[in-house]
Amino acid sequence: MKLHLKKWLLASAISAALAGCAHEVQQVAALPQGVSLIESVAQVENQVSIPYKKYQLANGLTVILHQDKSDPLVHVDVTYHVGSARELAGRSGFAHLFEHMMFQGSQHVEDEEHFKVVTESGGTLNGTTNTDRTNYFETVPSNQLEKMLWLESDRMGFLLPALTEKKFEVQRETVKNERAQRIDNRPYGRLNERFNQALYPAGHPYSWPVIGWPEDLDRATASDVKHFFQRWYGPNNATLTIGGDFDEAQTLAWVNQYFGEIPRGPDVKPDVKTAVTLDKTRYISMEDKVHLPLLYIGFPTVYAQHKDEAALDLLANILGGGKTSLIYKNLVKEGFAVQAGVSHPCQELACQMSLYAVANPAKGGNLADIETKVNQTIAEFEQRGVTDDDLQKVKVQFEADTIFGMQSVQGKVSTLAANQTFFGQPDMVASDLARYANVTKADVMRVFNTYIKNKPMVVMSVVPEGQTQLIAHEDNFTPKVMPIAQEAVTGLTGTTFAKSSFDRSKMPTSSAAPLLTVPQLWQAKLENGISVMGTESNETPTVELLIYLDGGHRLASIDKAGVADLTASMLNESSLKRSSEELAGALDMLGSSISFGASSSQSYIKVSSLTENLDATLALVEERLFSPGFLQADFKRVKQQAIQGLQHQLSDPNYIASTGFKALLYGTNSPMGVSSNGTVKSLSALTLADVKQFYQQQYRAGNAQMVVVSDLNQQQLMPKLSLFSQWQGEATQVAPLAASPTHPKNTVYLIDKPGAAQSVITIGKTSLAYDATGDYFKAYLMNYPLGGAFNSRINLNLREDKGYTYGARTMFVGAEDTGEFMAYASVRSDVTADALMEFVNELTEYQAKGMTDDELTFMRNSIAQGQALEYETPYQKAGFLRMIQRYQLNKNFTAEQDKIVNNISAQELNQLASQLLNIDDMVILVVGDKTSVEPNLKALGYQVETVTLAE
Repeated sequence: MKLHLKKWLLASAISAALAGCAHEVQQVAALPQGVSLIESVAQVENQVSIPYKKYQLANGLTVILHQDKSDPLVHVDVTYHVGSARELAGRSGFAHLFEHMMFQGSQHVEDEEHFKVVTESGGTLNGTTNTDRTNYFETVPSNQLEKMLWLESDRMGFLLPALTEKKFEVQRETVKNERAQRIDNRPYGRLNERFNQALYPAGHPYSWPVIGWPEDLDRATASDVKHFFQRWYGPNNATLTIGGDFDEAQTLAWVNQYFGEIPRGPDVKPDVKTAVTLDKTRYISMEDKVHLPLLYIGFPTVYAQHKDEAALDLLANILGGGKTSLIYKNLVKEGFAVQAGVSHPCQELACQMSLYAVANPAKGGNLADIETKVNQTIAEFEQRGVTDDDLQKVKVQFEADTIFGMQSVQGKVSTLAANQTFFGQPDMVASDLARYANVTKADVMRVFNTYIKNKPMVVMSVVPEGQTQLIAHEDNFTPKVMPIAQEAVTGLTGTTFAKSSFDRSKMPTSSAAPLLTVPQLWQAKLENGISVMGTESNETPTVELLIYLDGGHRLASIDKAGVADLTASMLNESSLKRSSEELAGALDMLGSSISFGASSSQSYIKVSSLTENLDATLALVEERLFSPGFLQADFKRVKQQAIQGLQHQLSDPNYIASTGFKALLYGTNSPMGVSSNGTVKSLSALTLADVKQFYQQQYRAGNAQMVVVSDLNQQQLMPKLSLFSQWQGEATQVAPLAASPTHPKNTVYLIDKPGAAQSVITIGKTSLAYDATGDYFKAYLMNYPLGGAFNSRINLNLREDKGYTYGARTMFVGAEDTGEFMAYASVRSDVTADALMEFVNELTEYQAKGMTDDELTFMRNSIAQGQALEYETPYQKAGFLRMIQRYQLNKNFTAEQDKIVNNISAQELNQLASQLLNIDDMVILVVGDKTSVEPNLKALGYQVETVTLAE
């Protein structure tokens, strides 16, 4: 409903900067028959807004057009005002299940063609469902717009003739796999659905999960799903939003042609916004496969766009919005919690004030103590009150986030679509800014007294299995079981089926691909030799600065694994001049962010700033980088957080699989075979002296390179970056990697995860190091039809045909001196062996026979046209520059890649497949429940060797 609170800036300054990019509103001489112009909103001087035109078709479809000619692409969004809140008791999961069904072909679009058409057009696509809406969207080169309108209109008007029982069953299994992967097999995965049962009254539309209860999915029928579609997926319950580079008159003609003859659906009335109340504080608890106890507290409040929403958002930020908040001070800073925070998420019908704290076992981990600390903090706020800085900080963060959200066409289109769907007003940027700017201290205290102080709440404890003594309070609430609704939908009257006046089976052709403008880069050096590469981007008044330092995790010895991450974390803490809270507060007031981090082969500093605040932001970078505090108290807290965070990750099957696979490929004596997070043993042994030593070794000018994207040009930027000229130190040499270990053939390595709902399968080998135009790039092309796209062989087999997984992929990953090939998926535990055999069969078949001519054509079209999407946002541009800088590429390397894509033969690619995809050279790792999966793996003829991660 609202933009997340992150950054801010002054409205007048950004409005002036953005206004220059806005187009003049064009008048459409004659609208197509049946199309009405509802309103036209132009860019207003000195006001932040998104210009648009809103139309309506005769069948009730709302159409919003937003012109943005900065990149040769368009973003198409169709939002239906239906989510899980439209479902009935015992009939949950329909909206999300239908999201899946909408990708399975329609009357004039063949099965599995939707993904293929969009991908081959060089585009990306997806769909999402929440409580209140379902949306489907594509970003494609601008010459592909008509094709997207053809696809979206066909599934709006002509889906049901293609909906078969088989498709329904496969997608139901896919949804179950998604649930297993995202909820049942994930630490704390069931928290929200259990919590919402307690917060909302029985039968409330938010009392069941969006993905649905498993038993509800089991009782659903194909007929139920068809009725759900007929009830909610009419054009009069949808908004079509198009943003980007397009011809307005032609687009309206296409929209009317493809959507205009789809019949109107049943009338849709807004759901009633009934205030949620609690009679008393409700305590619930749950045991889970987790390491850290978690306390989650919620107070029911208002609903989206309620007059008190903005003040409640500010209250949440004061209580728990980062290092300057009370919750951080009392729980995290004092070591009682590893993480803690407060937020005020809002939905169409209801909002809640949510507080969470992940308890630190080093302080006992008792959630009753955490609850006491939370209640004391709430009482402290009442005594403390609201300061001027509190208000200013949150207002600055909100406004800056608004601007950063305008860096992509998708961001602007999503905002327009959501605001129209829920409030009937596409552009609410200015009114939202005014809402937050007008909040007073009295407003914050009023909403505190109205919704929080002495009010009943829901308190949920999630504790490790077998540790119920840690819960905050014994349970006093059991959710009421509602009777199952007899029908899946209500309000479905007689339906009219669409009839087409033209041949929809003919997919529209596209015009020539738009000319692609690669970012124009500049290069310079600071006085101390640090290389700087930049490009100018004038769409928003912002700066993205990235400082990379070669080394990272690989600089450290194995027994010091994790020191690169820990050093970066310490650089995010206090300086010699100010505490970490004071530094965080200074950044909040600027709407800026500074983040130190580390990966396997480099450390980095990421800086985001509004242009007008760049000097002040760089001064904070300078303070943190050159004058770190390295305080013992900070170190003790950060180290404890790292250890507990790692132990939490060790309950995540995907982390276990990733870490275990690297250990098998490289060996635990190689830095590549040990996680950059370190091990519990290595982290426990690290000292503050180790951090200081690593800082001296890593954070040297000789290791550093910079990338910057800004609306400032080179001449304006370089003087500002000159403060880094004081940086000294020669480059630190990174030791070469040792030879990788060998493994016996016909062996499956198994890491036991007792009771796991899914198994994580990873297959692969060490492979090619990165190159931009050689065999590594060609291997990327070769892999694309195998497992590099949604409609690749492996994904269509394991997900769409078999229903084993939510998604399966293969990929090549390369760095300067090493690389890997991986095939991976999370699959249902009961089909682990079957899924493994499908992987092996697909890899063996592809190695032997390679791709077909049709797959070669598909790959060429998809990759060649997809480049139009690669340089849209400042951060994407920065990534492009970093590739050139890191691998010392010719700045025109993309032209050479284009030639390879267009001219390489299937024979050459298939020869690469033959060389690189020998299954006998690959390691196979399964993370799953040993008791249930091992017998079937052995039955396949594999030797099964159980392994564990290094402690």
